Amino acid sequence: MLRAALLDMYNGESNRGIPMLQTMLARYANVLRFDHFDVRAKNEVPDLSYDIYLFSGGPGDPLLNDGPWFERYFDLIEQLWQWNRRTDDPENKKHCFFICHSFQMACHHFRLGEVNHRYKMSFGTYPVHKTHAGKDEPFFEGLPDPFYIADFRRYQVVNLDHKRFEEMGARILCMEKLRPHVHYERAVMAVRFGPEMFGTQFHPEANPTGLLQYFMEPERKQSIVDEHGEARYNRMIRDLANPLKILRTFDTIIPNFIENAVEQLTLLPA
Repeated sequence: MLRAALLDMYNGESNRGIPMLQTMLARYANVLRFDHFDVRAKNEVPDLSYDIYLFSGGPGDPLLNDGPWFERYFDLIEQLWQWNRRTDDPENKKHCFFICHSFQMACHHFRLGEVNHRYKMSFGTYPVHKTHAGKDEPFFEGLPDPFYIADFRRYQVVNLDHKRFEEMGARILCMEKLRPHVHYERAVMAVRFGPEMFGTQFHPEANPTGLLQYFMEPERKQSIVDEHGEARYNRMIRDLANPLKILRTFDTIIPNFIENAVEQLTLLPA
């Protein structure tokens, strides 16, 4: 039986991300079991005994050192990276997926770019554009170009160090939507850090059915309209209800990651 670690970065705040990730992992109960680690609120950081690591999104500044978990968290990322570099056996690799807040922290740790405060919060559903590498990315197989994502963030990864990408063998897979009307650098939205390490700035665990119910609650709807405007709210609701947009992303990326990890970790002898 394989073991997965779910690293909860929400710092005790109510969220939809962790329940969605737990539901996705539970689908594979016949081949793996998972443990939940409340990293920021309870200073829980897993060891290296797991096969699969899912690093969640979360609120706040991704570079704020606000507890003893902080350095241990970065140490874990480095240990996982070094483990995979030393290990030739595919059945002994560590498969990692970084989401939003955790993605920003991973990009910072690997010195791939600058993590800074976005000029305006991104909140809703948006198209993202594949790079040349992204067009060949197996985890994106079946997704159109552009494809739609759920994106909720105040921070971003920009000013990319392309030399560092080359040194690591990392690949940029997709970029923020085109915005010709504003003079801001487009943020990177997904990176393959290495053969077993993958990350997205957006939320591929966003279940559109659950989010529709969540965002259509009257008080929540009013709060979103007050902060982001009715037009953005209505567009988000339409995109969540469209089976060719967020649902396709939800059904593709993380399932492909988990299925690939399970396949690689349980290779049968020829």
